[in-house]
Amino acid sequence: MDLPKSPAALPAALRTDPRVVGALARRDIGTVFDLAHSEAGISFNRIGEACGIRPERVSRLAKGDGSVTTLQGLEKVADGLRIPGRDLGLTARPWERQPAPTHQWHTEDGDDPMKRRDALRGALAAGLAGSGLAALTTTRNDLDAALAADHSSDLGFWESTAERYSYGYHGQAPNEVLADILDDFDELKPLLAQRHTDKDRTTLSHVTGQMAGMVAIILHDLGQHHESHRWFATATRAAKKSGDQLLHAWVLGREAMVPLNFGAPQAAAKLADQARHLAGDKPSAAAALAAAVASRAYAVSGDNDKALAAIADVETLADRLSPQQHADTWFGYPMQKHHVHMSQALTILGQTERAYETQKEALALSRAPSLMTRALITIDTASCHAHDGDRASAARLAASAYGQLPASYRSGLTRTRALALYRTLPADTPGIGQLADALSLAS
Repeated sequence: MDLPKSPAALPAALRTDPRVVGALARRDIGTVFDLAHSEAGISFNRIGEACGIRPERVSRLAKGDGSVTTLQGLEKVADGLRIPGRDLGLTARPWERQPAPTHQWHTEDGDDPMKRRDALRGALAAGLAGSGLAALTTTRNDLDAALAADHSSDLGFWESTAERYSYGYHGQAPNEVLADILDDFDELKPLLAQRHTDKDRTTLSHVTGQMAGMVAIILHDLGQHHESHRWFATATRAAKKSGDQLLHAWVLGREAMVPLNFGAPQAAAKLADQARHLAGDKPSAAAALAAAVASRAYAVSGDNDKALAAIADVETLADRLSPQQHADTWFGYPMQKHHVHMSQALTILGQTERAYETQKEALALSRAPSLMTRALITIDTASCHAHDGDRASAARLAASAYGQLPASYRSGLTRTRALALYRTLPADTPGIGQLADALSLAS
């Protein structure tokens, strides 16, 4: 049968190759992709474009990392590579243009259950040849496809995807990472609409909560605080559905940083305290994060006693965390990030000696701190200089730290911090013009 061409259609010789035939029977899509690439010279980009799968994932599948098991995913592969539906246990694809059987059991009103049932009865009454057999085959193939759709294997891929993003920016601009996550969400959304076991639904909700939370973090870093709140709300709903209180606490703790960094410290303290309550007394990364954010929120609000108490709590928790809980991810509470939080809290409290020490620790704990982290710590150091009376040094240090950032980093949090320092400095401060000029770059 001559099939319509596709940008990544498998050549006829390869489609009948025993290796491909066997892989299709097993629904081993990774092997099919690998052979299409190595034997037919079809690029992963072309395969991805034809099948609606990102080229990076096509490459991973070809290397044996992950699988395609959803009915929708298998149909996309069949259509993209022009694989007849029967080879994957699917119904015939629309492009196969099979001639209608002598006894057509479908009707023009195929969506009418009664008419469809009458047509099916007529087809079967005519015997198990022709259209009667076609009807049975179609039903059996649909059942086989549904039974073979093991969604749990797809969930493993999405768990690893969430973990991969949790390691942060790694030199990428925030908007680039945001675009990647949103692109992956487009692939994840169909899975959310499917039926799952309770266990798989819990896993899927957990992954969704993590990824939505990371989107919210990036939006916060980019200064999009209203949109960030909306994504945190989505992450909260997913966390609740997952039943994981620590994930819920983590989402609230991270969300508290939005009002904290954008002028609403009392709202931040309220969210942080909710997170602390959910996390409980047992040491966890979520509990430590919530206490750290609370310390900063109380410090900004001028409640020094509560701020110092929260600092004591987070320092106790940080000493009791496991290595896994200290992991340098968005879900962990690494000591470097601990010192970044403490730097801000102690700077606001005017405890500059302790602040300087924790700033040094933050930089010493990483060979290559992120551009944003280094800038924020340096601005804290500048604020400590201003508190100690060296305003000229403060202005020049902040101007240098902020002005040298790439344009994509000169918005949101870094700008908020630099602008806050600028507003505390007298107009005649030496070097304040440099800071004003740097701030104008992101105006």
